[in-house]
Amino acid sequence: MTAERIPGAPARRRLVVVGSGIAGLYSALLAADAGADVVLLSKGALADSNTFFAQGGISAVLDEPAPGDTVAAHIADTLKAGAGHCNVEAVRVLCTEARLDIMGLERFGVRFDADDDGDPALGLEAAHSAPRILHAGGDATGAGVANALILAVLDAQDAGKIQVLGHAQATSLLQSEGRVTGVEFLRNGRLENVIGDAVLLATGGAGQLFAQTTNPLVAMADGIALAWRAGAELADLEFFQFHPTSMVFAAAGKPAPLGADPLLISEAVRGEGAILVDANGERFMPRYHPDAELAPRDVVSRSIALHLASLGDPNGHVFLDARVVEANKGEGFLEKRFPTLSARTREAGIDWTIEPVPVAPAAHYWMGGIVTDLFGRTSVPGLLAAGEVACTGVQGANRLASNSLLEGLVFGRRAVEGFLGWAPSNGGVTDSLVPSAPALRSLAGERLASSAAGVDLHATTALSGTTEPAGALTAWQPELVPEPFSRTALRRLMTAKAGVLRTGGLLREAAESLDAWADVVLPENVPDSVDSLVHEDANLLLAAQLLVQAAGARRGSLGAHYRSDAVETHREEIVQRYTIRRKASLVND
Repeated sequence: MTAERIPGAPARRRLVVVGSGIAGLYSALLAADAGADVVLLSKGALADSNTFFAQGGISAVLDEPAPGDTVAAHIADTLKAGAGHCNVEAVRVLCTEARLDIMGLERFGVRFDADDDGDPALGLEAAHSAPRILHAGGDATGAGVANALILAVLDAQDAGKIQVLGHAQATSLLQSEGRVTGVEFLRNGRLENVIGDAVLLATGGAGQLFAQTTNPLVAMADGIALAWRAGAELADLEFFQFHPTSMVFAAAGKPAPLGADPLLISEAVRGEGAILVDANGERFMPRYHPDAELAPRDVVSRSIALHLASLGDPNGHVFLDARVVEANKGEGFLEKRFPTLSARTREAGIDWTIEPVPVAPAAHYWMGGIVTDLFGRTSVPGLLAAGEVACTGVQGANRLASNSLLEGLVFGRRAVEGFLGWAPSNGGVTDSLVPSAPALRSLAGERLASSAAGVDLHATTALSGTTEPAGALTAWQPELVPEPFSRTALRRLMTAKAGVLRTGGLLREAAESLDAWADVVLPENVPDSVDSLVHEDANLLLAAQLLVQAAGARRGSLGAHYRSDAVETHREEIVQRYTIRRKASLVND
């Protein structure tokens, strides 16, 4: 079913959408067009989302693709990047239906960049076998898409089709007889609630778990915490993707603006030919992977971390050299192709046409999330999820570049179809097609980090993704002095002990610190407070515990989850999904 052919609902059932990124905005518009009563909650302003800051673009094989490109090739690229852990049917749906939702975006006013002949200008990005990346405004695709959708939502609000509640922070999901019936939220210092026939969580990611992130300040793991407390199943939380090239402001000689996140230097820059060099000016990526700078992003991030560790500076940075692009493609190319990045680097005191940009890996995208079927339905009746907060299995252990905005579109639309009843029944349970391993027991009141003890992991073939010996960093054990809970302390802890490079020992140390903080913060429960910061703190700490628990359980390296003490892993365990559900016993899913 295309975005333009969703039939009208027989009655004005209410859909409450939480989140204003691409998944939330698009699904709200589609549901409203289908005749549903839609309430859209945005934690901040409508533009406060990961979508708005996305630079690279949206991947799609169009009706007239680049020469030699096919949907089958897009599927193959996605599966390869996912390290064998993808839900194959979800990937098929994503890549096959992509063109339909590109048309859906154009219907809502999104205009993609065109070449000199007026055809879509398709770019090439890392791990894609052909140019298939659509852009809007060069390197400001997310802003272009978000602005168009926001205008459409505001028009729908004026027409009485969507009710927008801005600066409304969701604090808990309302439930009755085991079904989600609405959302409680904080607004203007008061607790309020909205009732609906279903709630769609489209709250995005959780980059604020780490010290360096490309995510905006609203990315606090709110949706994960809301769903877990309501009893929804979560999966693949060990897989957190770090973008390899985020500008380090301090190294550029200028502090980051107050509250600003590091500036992501789009993968598209490397797609155009930029290279990575160390402080000695040496290009190092070819020694770690045959695709060098165009290797999957988890490999590039890990290679940077390994290389820095080999130089004795694990907390340092390397340099992205785009001068070669300007030299090969002509003066002014970087300014024309990447106007936003050119302006932002200049603001930081760097002219990247004549000097390299200091970069380091930064938390970027969480492959794991709330388990859904192919129509956004979770394990809790009345609760839907789409976008980064969801886990369809489409991203596997490592997301392919520019598939994130696409996932929000395709599965946001499908969640609306599920809400309207135009999807096959799943009998009230999720429709995951990835074979599951035993779930990690997580009884309320138990310490999360210790609940993985009963999981039996066998071992035989580690997938490190690099040629560096697996034990290269075993000796590097960052030590942190115990301190009271704070966001800064949490982020330092997660970066040092559960970031790009992990070991069992580091993860155990992280779990112990998180447990100690949890005895004070009590993140398992909804805070009894009207202070938004208190709710965010609890959500971040809960998400950190869940991530560390999952990472400790998976003893092999896979995709974005890299352990330098990895044991070998059986092939069948690569496709196994370790799930966590509150108030659940140890079960086979």
